[in-house]
Parts: sequence; C-alpha cells; structure tokens
Amino acid sequence: MADDELTRAARLLDAQAKAARLFAEIEERALVAPGQGERAVSDRVRDLANELFGTTRHWHKRIVRSGPNTLKPYRENPPDRVIGADDIVFADFGPIFEEYEADFGRTFVLGGDPDKRRLRDDLPEVFAAGKRHFEEHPDITGKELHAEVERLAAGRGWELGGWHAGHLVGEFPHETIDGADTESYITPANGTPLRRTDRAGRRCHWILEIHLVDRGREFGGFHEELLTLG
Repeated sequence: MADDELTRAARLLDAQAKAARLFAEIEERALVAPGQGERAVSDRVRDLANELFGTTRHWHKRIVRSGPNTLKPYRENPPDRVIGADDIVFADFGPIFEEYEADFGRTFVLGGDPDKRRLRDDLPEVFAAGKRHFEEHPDITGKELHAEVERLAAGRGWELGGWHAGHLVGEFPHETIDGADTESYITPANGTPLRRTDRAGRRCHWILEIHLVDRGREFGGFHEELLTLG
C-alpha cells in the first residue's frame, strides 16, 4: 500500500506539473486577449492541451470567465461574454493526464486596474496561507479549513464566491463527487477530518480552491491546485 500511495502522489503531482505548463503556455501565447469570446478561448486551451500532451479529456467542464461572469460559482453557466480591454479573466480546467486528474485555476488581468491587479496578487497569497494552516493542523476538518480561508479572504477585503473551498481529487474517474455529499468538499457542513482514507483505503487528496469576489464592483478571481501534495 505504501508503494501504491507513493505512485499515486507522484502521478497527481505530475498531472499538476503538466497543468502548470499548460497555463504558462496560455500566458506565453496570449490566448486570453481582448475581443475574444470566453468559449473561443476555452476551445483554444483545449486544443493547446491536446497539442502539448495529447490530452483530449477533461474530468469537469472547461471554464473561462471574464468581467461579471467571474462572480459566478462553478455550477452556474453564464452566457458567453467577449473579453474587454480592461478585464479580469479566470480559467479553471480539469485535464486528465495518463488517467490522473489535475485541477488548476489561475487569474489574468488585462489593463491596469489596481483593484483587479490586487485581487490577482492576493489569490496565491490566500492559497499559500490556507495551505500553511492545513499543514499546521493535522486533524483539521473541512469546516475548519473553510472558516480559515474565509477569514483570510475577509482580511484582504474580499468575500468567498462559492459554497466550498475545495474538493477531493484522484484517479479518473475518482469516486463521484455528489453535490449532497459534503464529505467530498471543504465546506462549512463537513465536520470530518481532511486527512483520512477513502472507501478503498487510499489516502484522500484534496484541491484547495480560492474564489474571491468583490460583489460591489462585480468582479472576482480564482486560484486552485493541490492542497495535500507539493
């Protein structure tokens, strides 16, 4: 079992490294650009993943959102929007690499709006602080980590944009995440420890998902990657 766990961890980290490279290429090739529709950008990212890694499958819907659409949580499906010259945009993709899932999200700012730039820069800081809190509390529950992420966001003047702050991740297809199964999410209703094993006896691995919003100015941002590894 120990060897199996080492292999699972290595493959999840490898999948994330490929996702990070994909997002670096998105920025290098300026795929997120004014005048482009969100769906068109999403399709170009899909094609880029195929070009770089032969990736043709994603375990969850591909998301590119801009402007007021960045307020919307994952489950909503706002209408396609054309990206503006002074916009904020986030991308959330779940590519499958060699049967292991990645889940990776980043935020891009076009133009010089200082508040949007501050949000973009705060996102990885909140993520890092949330991860440190997780590492420092071995018995932490989903409820407790969610409360800490909410506190960190409020300390920087932001609200959380969704009802959870992360979820399980693993081999494809990992055990189905049921919207009613709160133990699969980092959410106020999950009072179970995040460090545990699943029904097959494997170690649970988690994605930490930071969705911060400014509802008054109608924009938000997004940052996610592995919580339990790396």
